[in-house]
Amino acid sequence: MKHRSVSRRGFLKAAGCLAAAWTIPGCKSLTAAAPQAKRPNVIFILADDMGYGDIQALNPESKIPTPHLNKIANEGMVFTDAHSGSAVCTPTRYGVLTGRYCWRSRLKRGVLYGYSPHLIDPNRLTVADVMKRAGYHTACIGKWHLGMDLPVEKVDGKETLDHTVKIENGPNAYGFDYFFGVTASLDMPPYVFIENDRIPKPVTAHYEKTSFPNYSRGGLMAADFSHEKALDQLTQKAVDYIDARSEDKQPFFLYFPLTAPHKPCLPAQRFRGRTKLGDYGDFVTQVDWVVGQIDKILESKGLADNTLVIYTSDNGSYMYRRKPNEPDHVDKPSDQGFHPENHQANHIWRGTKADVWEAGHHVPYLVRWPGVVRPKTRCDKTICLTDLTATCAELTGFELPIDAAEDSFSILPLMQGKDWTTQRAPVIHHSANGMFSLREGKWKMVFGNGSGGRQQPRGKPFQKPYFLFDIEKDPSETTNVIEEYPQVAQRLTERLEIIRSSGRSRSL
Repeated sequence: MKHRSVSRRGFLKAAGCLAAAWTIPGCKSLTAAAPQAKRPNVIFILADDMGYGDIQALNPESKIPTPHLNKIANEGMVFTDAHSGSAVCTPTRYGVLTGRYCWRSRLKRGVLYGYSPHLIDPNRLTVADVMKRAGYHTACIGKWHLGMDLPVEKVDGKETLDHTVKIENGPNAYGFDYFFGVTASLDMPPYVFIENDRIPKPVTAHYEKTSFPNYSRGGLMAADFSHEKALDQLTQKAVDYIDARSEDKQPFFLYFPLTAPHKPCLPAQRFRGRTKLGDYGDFVTQVDWVVGQIDKILESKGLADNTLVIYTSDNGSYMYRRKPNEPDHVDKPSDQGFHPENHQANHIWRGTKADVWEAGHHVPYLVRWPGVVRPKTRCDKTICLTDLTATCAELTGFELPIDAAEDSFSILPLMQGKDWTTQRAPVIHHSANGMFSLREGKWKMVFGNGSGGRQQPRGKPFQKPYFLFDIEKDPSETTNVIEEYPQVAQRLTERLEIIRSSGRSRSL
């Protein structure tokens, strides 16, 4: 069958009763492990600003206990070369849900904020749509950060929110049957929970801005909202959702984007002092606990053996690598960084969140699926978080239209210990200020003269000198070899231009 162009609305209309045959062509081992009557539940957990080095299974030198994440890694596969679609929040989430790089949308740099209007075109196909087509119940619980059209007005120069008015173009408009969460990061007002397309309670309070580690901007807040309790509340909602779906034969797809360890770095009281690494270390421990709660409900309801769990992060950690003569978070709680001997949140990668350097986008990626993904395995193929949509499409036997998921490649064969069915195009990295980088095999080329994010020099996109790194020999990006390999640089430059100008990297 040839690829065909189809709008999201046309796709949903064609889906009819949302039922589909459970077929995965050419995947004998998968169909044997997951028969038609037992379609796997899928849980995609997206941490907010967790670094590769925060997890002990990935960084044995980490002093932060992460037993539940270690368990997921031990019982499944670790992707050691996984990358977020961007080094900051919103663009990565756009790519996760649409399978398309966000720089192809109207958002070319930076992120949205709590009051921003919707970013995703209502006609664009999402991974939630794909799962609904396969007969799945779909839910998003957590941080949305893709914009929604809130009932906001300005009175005397100040914003007001009418909780009685329906929210337009939120998660329910993009294939999710259920939503509970917040509009954006927990440092961005309005500080309210939203359930489906409504704000459940009046927004009558105001939050005063605070500084790191409890960094938050000032703004509107629901009277009963608590930053410190938010992660616990979202976790309980996710647990309750899984509990409720366990009583139904319909499989479910849960997109669970966490609010942590993003700022405000505010662990619940019971986690304070769990580590010797300050609030950040304690907050990472709480994130690990969240994963344990999901694991616990899956086990107690007999769902663990038939659930595909994916854990990753939207970008790297915001914690800097401090020099010996500088204070760090251990000595000074208000400092946003660690000495390497205390902790390397971003492992050995250069830079920090927002950068085009590896620390900005080289993220943890753990996969567990009993009977399909072999325990204690690793995959060193270069993948991107945009690959979720194509993976779910192959998982459910759905053929993606040519105008959907343009930068998504199925990693299902890799999960099975095989090679790509369709060879993946080079992965594009993107920084907070719009800096591009391209990764092909061992080569990484940066098309700008700095980090493109937070580390100095920040530089500017497409300003020379460019950088070329041999990531296999030099994973910390210490040596620019562009003068030694001009032909490689020329080839990668041409590859980037083709991918940017063609509107897709899939089906080129």
